[in-house]
Amino acid sequence: MTFTFAGALRDLASRTPDATAILFEEQRLSFADLHGRGTRLAHVLDGLGVADQRRVGFLGKNSPAFFELALACSLQDAVLVGLNWRLSRSELVSITADADLSLLVVSPDLVHMVDADAGVRVVTTGPELDALVAAADDTPVETRTRGESVLLQFYSSGTTGLPKGTLITNDNLAFTRTSGRLLYGMDADTVNLVPSPLFHIGGAGYGLTALTQGGTTVLVPDSDPLTLLGAIERHGVTHAFMVPAVIQGIVGSPALRTSDVASLRVVAYGGAPMSEALLESAIAALRCDFLGVYGMTETSGTVVALAAADHDPGGPRAHLLRSIGKALPWACEVEVRDPVTLEAAEVGAVGEIWVRSGQVTPGYWRQPEATAQALTADGWLRTGDAAYRDADGFLFLHDRMKDMVITGGENVYPAEVENVLAHHPAVLEVAVIGVPSLRWGESVKALVVPRPGVEVDAADLIAFARDRLAHYKCPRAVETIEVLPRNASGKILKKELRMTHGSPVS
Repeated sequence: MTFTFAGALRDLASRTPDATAILFEEQRLSFADLHGRGTRLAHVLDGLGVADQRRVGFLGKNSPAFFELALACSLQDAVLVGLNWRLSRSELVSITADADLSLLVVSPDLVHMVDADAGVRVVTTGPELDALVAAADDTPVETRTRGESVLLQFYSSGTTGLPKGTLITNDNLAFTRTSGRLLYGMDADTVNLVPSPLFHIGGAGYGLTALTQGGTTVLVPDSDPLTLLGAIERHGVTHAFMVPAVIQGIVGSPALRTSDVASLRVVAYGGAPMSEALLESAIAALRCDFLGVYGMTETSGTVVALAAADHDPGGPRAHLLRSIGKALPWACEVEVRDPVTLEAAEVGAVGEIWVRSGQVTPGYWRQPEATAQALTADGWLRTGDAAYRDADGFLFLHDRMKDMVITGGENVYPAEVENVLAHHPAVLEVAVIGVPSLRWGESVKALVVPRPGVEVDAADLIAFARDRLAHYKCPRAVETIEVLPRNASGKILKKELRMTHGSPVS
């Protein structure tokens, strides 16, 4: 039977209507509640003519409204576009225009980020959305979506700074339910904490793992240590996914010493480099199983994992803590390809990770050239990540084929930041690199060649960037250099810059 989110929720609402689906602050939604609100929202969308792959945007922090809208979109065969509330207003305006939205649902505190003249119907969460739901029809809706229908669309900036809307279908998400059961060990008794933002696959996709098993999903709007520790203790959380920066915050929080985290069974981590030291500290502090996961928006989530049994700090297999693990056998094929010959790389040789799976995106929204660059004719996704495989089949990330920086679980493309900084009157040339950060995994650093006779003020340059970009994309360190190293064809040697100017920053 074809998987659809609407079908999965309908079945759960029928079998276990009173079981808790979502916990959020003081709000509890049963599966019957969630299905009922999603059904009413589907009638709202129908009244607005939103169906047949038209787009609904969601701009807000984590809340049940996201999953209610996802259910409504699934029923109507519409597409839910998750919008990154951390972006600058100009970035959001560009992305919402590209998405060609028919409706935008936004939290009241973010309305100022919306272009009022864009001609898109805007509805705020809270009383306005609740009133529409209460007034809507509650009769059952026949599911219009199909397996190949796009349900979710998430944006990430391309290497040229242009946004790319990654498309995720129902067929892609069918593997999420399988991973919930076979990888994470979830069932109807699972209490799953989702601190990652729902505009990321690490939030929305991971959130479906327990929800589609009939388990409970705990949503939090912020990922500060006190909020997360309080949620774990209060709700008896059994599972969670966190980026390393969030784990670092929990492990370093004095509140951990007085918090009851005994309910935790599995903590999954990924989205950014995880140092061995931090991983060892987290295992010792939280005393539960840890699961390393690797994936991306284009793979609809996890395709490679380091099992809990392969975490052996201090033991004979301790070196595996540096590994991302092995391909999920039920989900995909993963190969390391030589970047020149495109053939399978030898054991121990660094190449590009290629993935072929039913989880792989059908492409990017209205970007056929980018789609063709990422997807081969025979169904392989070129991830742009470099790795090698050992003799036992474990994958080790070596470096990124591209120069993307991953800071606190967010992807930052240097070209986008460089394009902004190059407009500063003191900047002649600039290169952006990622450098190690204990807190964020990586931090953004700008290396600047100043214009003759001009001094670069680091604080001024950072402020200049923050006026134009999301803060996480902006440099945390600025260094002035005399010349940028280049190869014979004029390309800047980023690897050399990382070696000579890559000292860790906070």
